[in-house]
Amino acid sequence: MTQVLRAITAAMRNTQLTLPLLLVLTCAVWASPGRVGHDPWKPDEAYTFGLVYHMVQTGDWTVPMLGGEPFVEKPPIYFIAAAWFASAFAGWMPLHDGARMATVFFMAITGLFTALTARALNNRSRGLLSVLVLLGSIGLVPKAHQLITDMALLCGFAMGFYGFAIGRERPWAGGFFLGTGVGLGFMSKGLLGPGTLGLLAIVLPLVSRQWRQRNYFLCLVVSVFVMLPWLTIWPWLLYQQSQDLFDEWFFVQNWGRFHGSARLGFPNERGFYLKIMPWYGWPAWPMAAWAMWRRGRDVWALPRLQLPAISFAVVLLVLSLAGEGREVYGLPLLLPLALLAVAGADGLRLAAVRTLDRFGLVVLTILAGAMWLGWLCLVLKWPSDWAAWISNRLHYQSTLPFMPPGFAMAVAASLVCVATIIAARHDERRPIINWTTGVALLWALAMTLWLPIFDQQKSYRQMMTSMYTALPDDFDCLASSSLGEPQRAMLDYYFGLVTWRLENGEGGDCRLLLVQGDTRGFHINTSPYTKLWEGARPADSSERYWLYDRGD
Repeated sequence: MTQVLRAITAAMRNTQLTLPLLLVLTCAVWASPGRVGHDPWKPDEAYTFGLVYHMVQTGDWTVPMLGGEPFVEKPPIYFIAAAWFASAFAGWMPLHDGARMATVFFMAITGLFTALTARALNNRSRGLLSVLVLLGSIGLVPKAHQLITDMALLCGFAMGFYGFAIGRERPWAGGFFLGTGVGLGFMSKGLLGPGTLGLLAIVLPLVSRQWRQRNYFLCLVVSVFVMLPWLTIWPWLLYQQSQDLFDEWFFVQNWGRFHGSARLGFPNERGFYLKIMPWYGWPAWPMAAWAMWRRGRDVWALPRLQLPAISFAVVLLVLSLAGEGREVYGLPLLLPLALLAVAGADGLRLAAVRTLDRFGLVVLTILAGAMWLGWLCLVLKWPSDWAAWISNRLHYQSTLPFMPPGFAMAVAASLVCVATIIAARHDERRPIINWTTGVALLWALAMTLWLPIFDQQKSYRQMMTSMYTALPDDFDCLASSSLGEPQRAMLDYYFGLVTWRLENGEGGDCRLLLVQGDTRGFHINTSPYTKLWEGARPADSSERYWLYDRGD
């Protein structure tokens, strides 16, 4: 035993050997928790899995279906990948957990191409650093663990940026990756990715003569040929299946959403992405701003700053002009920010480095300690006043179970992260390493110790099980009013219930009616019906549900 401890101590002293291994383990701590062990969460995971579930059952990927209805809001590349992973892991885990492996796949490719782009623009040492900056971005952490199509779009942007980075020196390879990135972005969320990367391709030579080269234009020509299959095959198949569905996808879900005329999503507030950037892009944006400030006018003469700076501006412009705005749409902004941050990392003043490092360590250590103490209070129910206060604040009245696997993972994650911080104490990348390590630890604790609470708050299972038990045995069909896409998808997944929507002129003959509203109620006439059940998800004050029986 003594010899083992001596070997471990000697290895810890050898920072060159230990730190890279610990960084790999830290990335595993960041990536692993939250992938399995919980239901599809509100809102995006639930409806996304509904589409994946249909593909798993039928194998039909041309027309995505949700709750028995066509759903052509997005092209199907992410759903296809998630259905494949769900089927591949079906013997090992629930379908929804297996489907999340698609996010792992796309996130791994995103990290790879972010590192390759940083190395192409700077040097070999900046590859890992760019990934650490990206993983430490607060806006990315929760989304990169969810079942959402935006992860495939982010992957497309990462490949596209890499194509630009190498396109002037290696036009054929650059064109291939640029075209593939454009195609992947198109098959993820439609015209947003191709439109943004296409605008970037036009702006670069207008801004700088360094992009007015024969190789660059050859790169663009190659990319066009590479992207054509991506941009044509599925739209053609959809058009052959149904011209109406093609028109719905192309004109309403693409142009209509961008202009805001479709009125299907959240309206985009003026300056929305700049307002959220102080926390969403932390800690990349202070380092990116320093790199820009330090170089001044030279920014536009240095490709390592020029490409990410113009990319950020173009992506921000396109997102700001869109008619709809959500935090998740801002994920592509994090890629050029990470590239800018590593370009200026070596120029940070010593005082700034120490301030950033101490700030991160203090804040994240306090939060991690609070998560451990809060969990102990809930498990032990002591002190009782503290436990009651935490339970009331989180709307979790059940006893928090002690789960040995989750506890073991939390302890292991804590040890790995502490060891990483110690090993990096003399490393010049220490502020970024410490911050990303702390973020990884907080996420790991949340998705191990506190997972039952988050799952209850964000899952529909408990509420829908309560509703399902209230259903009469002899009902014929279930009509719905104002019932959202996530709810219809989960009813189909959990119980095989397909609802017939009154909004579509269907379900008028059904005996049962399920209505979704808010705390103020709803605005339909239910006079022929008798209320059977009323409920809501725990901690949700924005949604409420009513089940009615006509009794005939």
